[in-house]
Amino acid sequence: MIQTSTDLNLKILAIADGDEDFKLELTKAIHTGLIELKTVYKQGNDAKDEVTIQQIRHKMKPTLVMFDFDELIVEMQIGKDIVESEGFTDRFSAHVLKMDKLVDAEIEKVGMLLK
Repeated sequence: MIQTSTDLNLKILAIADGDEDFKLELTKAIHTGLIELKTVYKQGNDAKDEVTIQQIRHKMKPTLVMFDFDELIVEMQIGKDIVESEGFTDRFSAHVLKMDKLVDAEIEKVGMLLK
């Protein structure tokens, strides 16, 4: 299921339980985390460093699960499977491009909630 900005906003509102300051801080934290995911994932790929990629995956997975970023979760699992079975191949490079587009879309979606 593709999550909309409205779905995400409702999820954040439910967790914030009416606290507007907390809602804003939570939204900012999600936004910052997604930017970090994009940056660190690229750094790991550029350095061909599986540990760096694994660490950002583990760091972000709870947030992605909690806020239903299902497409990113699935794509990260695909990347994990590729790098563990094949290493940093052309197939992994294609995965990184797809991952980058997905993360960009989510960064934009969360960013709209900050306006």
